[in-house]
Amino acid sequence: MADNFYYMVKSDIQNIKLRFGIIGNTEALNRAIDIAMQVAPTDLSVLVTGESGVGKESFPQIIHQFSRRKHGPYIAVNCGAIPEGTIDSELFGHEKGAFTGAISDRNGYFAEANGGTIFLDEVGELPLSTQARLLRVLESGEYIKVGSSKVQKTDVRIVAATNVNFAEAIAEGRFREDLYYRLNTVPIKVPPLRERPDDIALLFRKFAADFAEKYRMPSIQLSDQAKRMLVEYPWPGNIRQLKNITEQISIIETNRDITPEILSTYLPDLGNTSRLPAFVGAKGTHSGSKSFESEREILYQVLFDMRRDVTELKKLVHEIMTEREAGHHVSHPVDNSTHFLQNPSMDVISDVPMVVPQQVQTYPQVSQIQPVSNLSSISPVNTSSSKHTDTSDYQDTEVYLEENLSLDDVEKEMIKKALERHNGKRKNAANDLKISERTLYRKIKEYGLE
Repeated sequence: MADNFYYMVKSDIQNIKLRFGIIGNTEALNRAIDIAMQVAPTDLSVLVTGESGVGKESFPQIIHQFSRRKHGPYIAVNCGAIPEGTIDSELFGHEKGAFTGAISDRNGYFAEANGGTIFLDEVGELPLSTQARLLRVLESGEYIKVGSSKVQKTDVRIVAATNVNFAEAIAEGRFREDLYYRLNTVPIKVPPLRERPDDIALLFRKFAADFAEKYRMPSIQLSDQAKRMLVEYPWPGNIRQLKNITEQISIIETNRDITPEILSTYLPDLGNTSRLPAFVGAKGTHSGSKSFESEREILYQVLFDMRRDVTELKKLVHEIMTEREAGHHVSHPVDNSTHFLQNPSMDVISDVPMVVPQQVQTYPQVSQIQPVSNLSSISPVNTSSSKHTDTSDYQDTEVYLEENLSLDDVEKEMIKKALERHNGKRKNAANDLKISERTLYRKIKEYGLE
């Protein structure tokens, strides 16, 4: 009895593969198809996960065709392809006059798919505001059109798919945890092509036959060594990449017998990825340095690092002069390289501009900073008169020691002054600061400048 049930299920899986054009016999693939068949008669939400190019779009169609909704509409929506400003209108519809260009009422996808299935591809790309609306649809079947106050009802089965790592997205605040658990009622994981080595040659043969028929030319054939190379390749682009390469070879190569030498010219070399340039402190690294959002912030950091170094130099000069006034005279010959530390009359600090918020906005060039280029030209100090040396050149040292503004302090002051100049108009202030309005809003909230 159990054997009969096993063969019946296996037969059903094979029929589904033929019907939906799925190729492969890997256990993980068969398991994913089996789950789709079992969950299809229910109305549970399904989340299909897997890398880009593995063929996730076939599973929502299986679920729809084997459900009670198979005679209802089936709508597939690529959430990542719809701009953030129009995604709510596309999904939930809008009322006439809700925004510029809304010249009439419009139903969204949830209204059009009523009684059927809606497939939300790349659901991980949805904005947070849209995620909140989607959660309400999942919980109660209710939604509100953009620009309306009337609650609408819909009876829709939601199947979502994504290649986003939800654990990272939730931790970074890019995806709602409660929405994830509502979507992930039944998970289906589609295996990547590298975990299906026995299916690679089958897929290549199928694609080669399809392109031979399409372009009316003989089908290409792989040698044994080429097959082995094909199986050992990691296929980062999965089935989509394999199909594209098969099509390229079918069109370009006049020799229909494909050798490893021919095949290697079409397979991207993945061995050099470690030599690709990387940004210090970028996402995924363990650098403790702060990441910068713009060249402006990099310039700020360079200038304030320079200011900190100058402050430390002033402190050193102050300590040396304090020791001299206490009677600690230097009796050994003076080295030319230290003259600038022992000569209080030399205005070293004046050559380095002190950057204040008003000056930062003018983008000072680094080339304007004039270093001391000829230390040997500085005359030695007369140590015998050091007790009576005029200290006017370093009298403000302690003031600078206490003034240690951070980059955040300057940025806050710049934003505050920009808002004052434009009477609180954030759009004008953002244009003045050469940043986006979204970045300005975030900075205002961060620094408590509401």
